[in-house]
Amino acid sequence: MSALTASGLMLPSLRADTHGEKRQFDNYKIKLSLNAYSFNNLLRNGSMDLFDLIDFCVQQGFDAVDPTGYYFPGYPEVPSDEYLYEFKRKAFLNGLAISGTGIRNEFVEPDIQKRRDDILLIKRWIEVASKIGAPVIRIFAGHLEVQGYTREQIQKWMVKDIRECVEYGKSHGVMVAVQNHNSFIKTAAQTRELIDWVDHDWFGLILDTGSYRQGDPYHEITEVISDAVSWQLKEQIYIDGNATDIDLDRIFMIIKEAGYRGYIPIETLGPGDPYVKVPEFLMKVRATFSV
Repeated sequence: MSALTASGLMLPSLRADTHGEKRQFDNYKIKLSLNAYSFNNLLRNGSMDLFDLIDFCVQQGFDAVDPTGYYFPGYPEVPSDEYLYEFKRKAFLNGLAISGTGIRNEFVEPDIQKRRDDILLIKRWIEVASKIGAPVIRIFAGHLEVQGYTREQIQKWMVKDIRECVEYGKSHGVMVAVQNHNSFIKTAAQTRELIDWVDHDWFGLILDTGSYRQGDPYHEITEVISDAVSWQLKEQIYIDGNATDIDLDRIFMIIKEAGYRGYIPIETLGPGDPYVKVPEFLMKVRATFSV
């Protein structure tokens, strides 16, 4: 359904999200970003830095870059403002947006003090995200397998911890989003349950296409795309636990039908030269998504 403006233009109607507010048009809009993890080995061994990553993204014509926190100097400590602002400046002068960032955390952990440390870590990096102009920070639910607690007990303390981080994100203009990572969150139903429990306008999902590994991942992605605020689009997807090349045509249809508007960071994994792998995957994505 469309709305008629005062000038006589027809605009697409807005679609309600899970919290009842208007957040997406019916027509899709895609911008491509590169997740820094694609160059994990080179960034870790020092043969590449984040400024080199900007150069690569510009050369390949990406719309944005997603610089994971691990690759900033001194992580988990935050870099100097001088470093952050120079990074932001270089990206801006080259027409490159910063689509998001992310860190490691563990909220399955029963130890309150350890979780408290991770809350403080997330808050520090929310400040980093705000300084570099990243609209969202990526966190995890958790990876540990702990004994003596039910899933509901774990999720209750997890939701409390996440809400505190999300409120802090709101105060700095940064969304907080959980990545489904085949750990505490393994299915679309578990993803939706966590998001519904947190129930906050400044909380969303980083839709990781390679981490739904039970049943039909395309169905799972369809079930949660309304909560996606960004992605990790990977080369492979898992059907009943078996790795296979991702069907980009199916992903594109899901995106169009959902009316997703925003960044889609791509991420290449596994062996091989990322200077070769990333352009090859990017070319396939562009050809399919018409961007």
